[in-house]
Amino acid sequence: MALDHLILAQCVLYFLAFVFGFIAVVPLAENAEDFHGKCLLFTRGIWQNENITVSKQVFIIDEWGPECSCSFSTWVGLASLILSALQAWRLMFLLYKGHDHSLFNSFVNLVVSTLVVFTVFLSSTIVSLGFKLWCDAITEGGNMPSSCEDLQDTNLELGLDNSSFYDQFAIAQFGLWAAWLTWLGIAIMAFLKVYHNYRQEDLLDSLIHEKEVLLGRLSPRASDNGQMKSGVI
Repeated sequence: MALDHLILAQCVLYFLAFVFGFIAVVPLAENAEDFHGKCLLFTRGIWQNENITVSKQVFIIDEWGPECSCSFSTWVGLASLILSALQAWRLMFLLYKGHDHSLFNSFVNLVVSTLVVFTVFLSSTIVSLGFKLWCDAITEGGNMPSSCEDLQDTNLELGLDNSSFYDQFAIAQFGLWAAWLTWLGIAIMAFLKVYHNYRQEDLLDSLIHEKEVLLGRLSPRASDNGQMKSGVI
């Protein structure tokens, strides 16, 4: 019964990882479309006057951020979404059939979960740091009268749609960090499962050993009794 509860808890965590992965992937994909494939993470720029006679300022991009920063985070979120869906379905099937993982399968799940925890953490860190640098650039380190959130309502005249970038990356950050916490819980559950299976197999080996010792002790006694009976006859 305790094992069934552990598997059910893993299913719930996998479902949450699926939901949070979906929450992260959708806004990242939308932002990539709005920015025409350009990545705002780690982008650097500066506000300058449009010309000498007009005091209107425009934001000039010095260097766009590496596209791999955005694509990596999107693919990690997508991988988390797909993997969690597959794992949840597999565990529900095992729970329905009343089957259990072997020690080897449990160990593989632990390794995979640990790798996902690391990659999702790396992706979340990239998005958070990269977006902070972008906000620092367009607000000049907080010296602008408008906040980063307010500037999404301002046309930055970059030849793209910047009307939702703050909301998109705020939601993406929430989804990625929530997915990381969920996968951390999954990894802990996987460790407990490995420990449980190890104890079970260790107990089974001990019982088999005790049985062999007991049978080894009974065999000489049985042979001695047989010899005594033959001697009496």
